[in-house]
Amino acid sequence: MAVDLQELLNPSHTAVLTMECQRGVIGDMASLPDLQDAVQAKGSLAATAKLCAEARMAGVRVVHCTVETRPDRAGTSTNCLIFALAAKSTPLSIGSEAAEIVPELDIQPSDIISARSHGMTPFTSTSLDQILRNMGITTVVPCGQSLNIGIPGMVMSAVDLGYYVVVPADAVVGVPQEYGEEVLRHTLPYLAVVTTSDEIIGIWR
Repeated sequence: MAVDLQELLNPSHTAVLTMECQRGVIGDMASLPDLQDAVQAKGSLAATAKLCAEARMAGVRVVHCTVETRPDRAGTSTNCLIFALAAKSTPLSIGSEAAEIVPELDIQPSDIISARSHGMTPFTSTSLDQILRNMGITTVVPCGQSLNIGIPGMVMSAVDLGYYVVVPADAVVGVPQEYGEEVLRHTLPYLAVVTTSDEIIGIWR
């Protein structure tokens, strides 16, 4: 599919969506060391931070998609293995330090936080879709964690809802990292434009 990236990424209708870039996921309180190691090895957090900073300067909205639960986990399901594992890891309780955005992203007053307390992806039963539509957003740029589940889920939901998706390959990561690269090569190109954060930033500049 031939696309005009210049038009697709026009700041007037584009938003960067970060996925679970939280202290208890990949930061100093991370409970998933393999994911944290992959993030560090690939440099995906640094790429995400640079993308967010450039987005703000270009007038592109930054939206942080987070997960946070009640301390007693009421209303949070354990109907699959990953949720069961999450229940045993560092609690991402509402208002806790673990649930905070990592400092590398330098969250700003213009940023929006869209939190979910259940489910696998940030669009399911949250106000994210309506928030984006109310801002006139038609293109989303996902970055963060992970290419195993979260990012493909976000991309598929966005496509189902009618958004165009542009994925910066250096700002997303999977575990093991080689698996993530296969997802970027064999799955996401059928759903989104896969490019680099530098190319996106170059368009915004």
